[in-house]
Amino acid sequence: MNIYSKIASRGKLTLGLVFPLEAYNGSVPKMENQEKLAKRAEELGFKALWFRDVPFNDPNFGDAGQLYDPWIYMTHIMNQTSKIALGSASIILPLRHPVHIAKSINSLQILSNERLVLGVASGDRPIEYPAFNKQLESKSELFRDSFFYIKALLKDFPNYNSKFYGSTNGTIDLLPKYKQKTPMIVTGHSGQSLDWIAENSDGWLYYPRDFETLQIVMHQWKEALLKAEKDWKPFMQSLYVDITKNAEVHPTPIHLGFKSGTEYLNTHLKLLESHGVNHVILNLKYGSRSASELIEEIGEKVIPNFS
Repeated sequence: MNIYSKIASRGKLTLGLVFPLEAYNGSVPKMENQEKLAKRAEELGFKALWFRDVPFNDPNFGDAGQLYDPWIYMTHIMNQTSKIALGSASIILPLRHPVHIAKSINSLQILSNERLVLGVASGDRPIEYPAFNKQLESKSELFRDSFFYIKALLKDFPNYNSKFYGSTNGTIDLLPKYKQKTPMIVTGHSGQSLDWIAENSDGWLYYPRDFETLQIVMHQWKEALLKAEKDWKPFMQSLYVDITKNAEVHPTPIHLGFKSGTEYLNTHLKLLESHGVNHVILNLKYGSRSASELIEEIGEKVIPNFS
């Protein structure tokens, strides 16, 4: 879990970016110059690049992610970079078969030199479930079953009986073999209790909240970890940002984030760090400047304060 410790360590905050690395209107991005921007993000000291699992474009949802399949696109960006973590935010467990997920995990870990961090979720777009012949009302149970089946499949000659996905009897083995543990981070609640997440996950990825709510959430997370007899597990969150040329501009709200100068962004992130947030995934969708400009600005004026 070396790459995981580089992006999420106790008492420290690091920064990542989620694809598309683009400011755009509507649901569908252009996906231009993503390889160049990914390389530049790595050079500037961002610790992770994150990829979403969005099989369909739901115009009512307003966000089709990076368009390409997350495993294929992670592999593509893997070949354009050398050390930055490759994170899924998040693979939708109920809508994929655990055997294929487990094989993809091990394949990418080996081919990337152990750069994968696996975020998992039950999905936030109910309209997709019928396309996979899955029952939305069962998504919490589907998620748990897939989660534990994947963990079993990553062991040698697995013997496991899954309720929804199939079974293995210890006579077949999944290849290739990756002998280290791949961290599995639960996104949101994914239909699970916080106690379940604290017990079974390797971290929790949540959504941006005001500081008063964040304080409550962090208290609940620490209590759940204490109950599970876990000393500490990383807490991560997303954040939409738009950065102005004037570093002193005060914040104004945008969807799930804010527009401001770099001075306030630094202050905001330091407050998140003081509350116990370990990694922040920045989303540039609502930028009023190009993603290239925003990445350079954050890399120059913010990243050095969190390295």
